[in-house]
Amino acid sequence: MNKKIFLDGDISLLKDKTISVIGYGNQGRAQARILKELNGLNVIVGNIRDKSWDQAVSDGFKVYDIGEASKLADVLMILIPDEVAPEVYVKEILPNVEKKEFCIMNFASGYNITYGYIRPPANSDIILVAPRMIGAGIIDVVMVKKRGFPVLLGVYQNISGKAWDYALAIAKGIGALLPGGVAVESSFEEETLIDLFSEQFLAPSLIASMVASFEVLTEEFGVSPEAALLELYASGEMSEVFQAMADLGFFKQLKYHSRTSQYGQLTNALKMYNNPELKENIRKTLYKIYDGSFAKEWAMEQNLGNPVFNRLWKIFEESKMSKAEDKLYRILGRRE
Repeated sequence: MNKKIFLDGDISLLKDKTISVIGYGNQGRAQARILKELNGLNVIVGNIRDKSWDQAVSDGFKVYDIGEASKLADVLMILIPDEVAPEVYVKEILPNVEKKEFCIMNFASGYNITYGYIRPPANSDIILVAPRMIGAGIIDVVMVKKRGFPVLLGVYQNISGKAWDYALAIAKGIGALLPGGVAVESSFEEETLIDLFSEQFLAPSLIASMVASFEVLTEEFGVSPEAALLELYASGEMSEVFQAMADLGFFKQLKYHSRTSQYGQLTNALKMYNNPELKENIRKTLYKIYDGSFAKEWAMEQNLGNPVFNRLWKIFEESKMSKAEDKLYRILGRRE
């Protein structure tokens, strides 16, 4: 299904509104600063009283408890972590939003709406403006390089009839639609599916490959831990390759590698791609996300106090690769 591509929006829709950024963390700080500093919009911050509160004050924002910021808002930007958002929403946000005649509620993640952990009030436009970039990257791209970045847009509830227009206005307000940026029509469900998939298949595949490669290289082929780590990721070369993929295209960037490298990458990629288990594993991962099994599992894990989560961290932090990395990074001055 072809989706609409947007390159502009009408930011004037936000000019007379109070925008409350709920959560001054990774995304919150970046989006709040761009809305205020680059576009002159009326932005306040809602946060718990922690170091992020202090950072927001230092950055020149009026900062309120989340309930008060919700009460003052015409536009709510809910940018707190998915796992804490439902409780904060029920206790601090919903009671204040329900008293309004109308409110615009924007999410950067589709997770809680998709799985029903947050049920929107009847008086609000519920929109999704989901950056495909971390907050620090947004600040660098927008505020330093003066460039845009990609976002996914979705509408779950359109009370005003202008929900898509508001989504585009916010996308423009956070700098996404500067030159080089784009907004792509999506949905809460689609954003959730692809976001969790990248976290549950692509990233784990990379983690497993890195750890296994380190162990085989050092234990079976006598490669020094330092050389193995530098080759695998610590040199930064891999990050340059990924940036070239983003800038030039996945396959176009291969032409900047040696022909030996190109041949080795393509021949082995084809072998892995032709393994029928690959797509089957992809399907299994996607269905677990799609049918809600993962969300149920993760909710239960949190209710039990995160025993598996903490155990997993312990396993990988105590791995041979992690210990070798710590030693190397201290030598390189990256850790004290």
